[in-house]
Amino acid sequence: MKFRRLGRSGLQVSEIAYGNWVTHGAQIDDGRAAECVHAALDAGITTFDTADMYAGTAAEAVLGKALRGQRRESLVISTKVFFPTGPGPNDGGLSRKHLTEAVHGSLTRLGTDYIDLYQAHRFDERTPLEETLKTFDDLVRQGKVLYIGVSEWTADQIARAVKLARDLGLERFVSNQPQYSMLWRVIEPEIVPLCEREELSQIVWSPLAQGVLTGKYLPGQPPPAGSRATDEAGARWVQTFLRDEVLERVQQLVPIARELDLTLAQLAVAWTLQNPNVAAAIVGASRPEQVRDSAKAAGVRIDPAVLRRIDTVLGPVVERDPAKVDSAA
Repeated sequence: MKFRRLGRSGLQVSEIAYGNWVTHGAQIDDGRAAECVHAALDAGITTFDTADMYAGTAAEAVLGKALRGQRRESLVISTKVFFPTGPGPNDGGLSRKHLTEAVHGSLTRLGTDYIDLYQAHRFDERTPLEETLKTFDDLVRQGKVLYIGVSEWTADQIARAVKLARDLGLERFVSNQPQYSMLWRVIEPEIVPLCEREELSQIVWSPLAQGVLTGKYLPGQPPPAGSRATDEAGARWVQTFLRDEVLERVQQLVPIARELDLTLAQLAVAWTLQNPNVAAAIVGASRPEQVRDSAKAAGVRIDPAVLRRIDTVLGPVVERDPAKVDSAA
């Protein structure tokens, strides 16, 4: 496993991170989840990502149980806050009340005294940004959180937060967690240049484009049984990419992966890591062998000429519109 520094901090994260969105507490049972987590640990993965709203808070608890007994100092545990975790009007968002209560809930479910990276899962239009930043700063000073970041904020929202934190002398964000893959590059025009200037790293999710970049979805054929496209919880996310024009071009990447002695999934994950602003790529899994396969993308370097070939193959099916950054509350 290789490691990269997270933003302007001194924190080192593994190039491959393990994430449990959709899977833990939903698609797979706790025993299989533990097997996947242990496969990640065996592969040298030290960074684990979750969120309080995944599986109605169950995912955090499953991850905490699976990591029980591990040396805490060797782990980087990140979670996120914003989406509702209860029925009340203050059970979501980034208010001081919800952030304070949410972090205590996450600490309990994860079975830890502190969270390494605590991330604002979306931007909160209803709460003053100053209130949110001051509360994050308080959580850091209290030792409950070590570093802070955001997920799916626009470039303008990140810029506003960075400036305000600087002006007020508050703890600054060190990372952003966006969707990013060969097929989904909406962060490249605006967010990546801004984050490079302000020293924030990307920890990207869905580097496999919801599994489409594994090559298992074939044009003109129904989705394989048991795949995310046939799962009620995950189907709506993968639909964006399940078009024959996309699937046909993905199949054209197979010879390139073979030339590099990589699986198509490994090529896709390694591709995201060629971007120097990316500190880690989050992979999920429903089976331990999927974790082991993805972990082999760490340390892979792809020649610029091959990157240009990939761009030529994918051509017009790549989404680059920065307006499609998912910041909607």
